[in-house]
Amino acid sequence: MKKRSIIGLTMGGLMLIAALCTKAVTPTLRLSDTRPKIILGTAIPTKFGDWQEDASQVAAVVNPTTVAELNKIYAETLSRTYVNRQGNRIMLSIAYGTDQRDNLSVHFPEGCYGGQGFAVGQTSQVVLPTVAGGIATSRTVATLNSRVEPITYWVVVGDKAVPNSWEVKKVKLAYALQGMIPDATLMRVSSIGEDIEQGYQLQQSFIDQLLQSMPPDLRGHFSGTSH
Repeated sequence: MKKRSIIGLTMGGLMLIAALCTKAVTPTLRLSDTRPKIILGTAIPTKFGDWQEDASQVAAVVNPTTVAELNKIYAETLSRTYVNRQGNRIMLSIAYGTDQRDNLSVHFPEGCYGGQGFAVGQTSQVVLPTVAGGIATSRTVATLNSRVEPITYWVVVGDKAVPNSWEVKKVKLAYALQGMIPDATLMRVSSIGEDIEQGYQLQQSFIDQLLQSMPPDLRGHFSGTSH
């Protein structure tokens, strides 16, 4: 009986410690509330460098999920197709969420494309050199029938660019320990073509020119290199 009491007290103590720790790291302040509001439609230019928006091609951009789900997770989304003077096209999809608690986390392209019938290849991580500095990105290829779509993406959680969901969790925890709920921006750039390496090179040039066109504060926000 005495042994059971000790075990019971020990378990009770551990549960209390766990509860206190959970309360201690429960964030209460949204990082987005401490900063100027992000409006994607005005923050992302329709024309920059060698690129301009091709409004007739917006339907080519794969939507990550249903409109209802988008509205629940993200404060804002933006989908555009850009074309350069050579006729090359790049699809840009951005999703911005002000509240990155677990039930409102960003959706990664692998799951979004897979859910719409695409076959999604292996994901690799690449540090992308840009005018803003090196960005930790992920790359994958999605295919559906004859459509071959190389994809480059990254997520900016608070001030830091991360390439995958595991890194997102680590950054979120770091903010939670400060009592803060970070915002997050999912940046996805893709193109259609069977020459995958050429597609990635085109995407890198596009991303660099896009960031060059931005003022320093927005460049830091979308690149995740201001930390």
